[in-house]
Amino acid sequence: MIYIRSLITNICFFTVMAIGCTATLFVGPVSRKGTVYLWDRMVMPTIFWFVKHVAGLKMEYRGLENVAKKPVLYACKHESALETYAFTQPAPTCTYVLKKELAYMPFFGWTQYFYGMVPVDRKGGAKAMKNMLKGVAKIVAENRPVVVFPEGTRCKPGTTKGYKPGFLFLAENLNLDVVPVAVNTGLFWAKSSFLRYKGTAVIEFLPPMKVEKHQDKKAFMDKLEAVIEAKCKELNDEAVQKYPWVKKNLGA
Repeated sequence: MIYIRSLITNICFFTVMAIGCTATLFVGPVSRKGTVYLWDRMVMPTIFWFVKHVAGLKMEYRGLENVAKKPVLYACKHESALETYAFTQPAPTCTYVLKKELAYMPFFGWTQYFYGMVPVDRKGGAKAMKNMLKGVAKIVAENRPVVVFPEGTRCKPGTTKGYKPGFLFLAENLNLDVVPVAVNTGLFWAKSSFLRYKGTAVIEFLPPMKVEKHQDKKAFMDKLEAVIEAKCKELNDEAVQKYPWVKKNLGA
């Protein structure tokens, strides 16, 4: 049964995405706000209606008192595609820093441009950092928060590839707080997997962390990683207890 549910969910997911991308070609050149509204209030809710009612996968948002009413950097654990879409529901208008290769994808890449996502060349050194700062500054000027993935790539639940401090350059120069975000999404929507598992995927916002110029970056990153990974373990343990069929998606 899971194969049938997953097949239908994936068809619905990518069909709605394609419709959204097509609509953006008309809305995007005219209005950034219109593009954001289209995706945050029309496309994404439709997608997650299918995810909930076809795949049997609910989204739960915790720690909403930590969702900022001003521009911040959300430092989010990255386990699946879910958090790159579902994030806009509890934190409307937020956008993402993402690897530049995604911006070159036909239709989808153009949509990211019109939505206001900030591409970064992960091998571009100082020049790439300056371009990223310039791009994020424009977004902050629009009073929008920004999501970063400190690990730089998706990791299996229960594992990490190390948190990279590059985004602190943004926080220091733009005077932005960092809000840690923990997830268990990879248990239900695993990387490079066709299957979509029933259950409740959680995105939890944790108390914000103040970034000071000239502070000990390693100490900050160690604390950030410890806070996020500890909460992710709690969420994973809770999910496995409630939905034992997802245990196989935990990393070694």
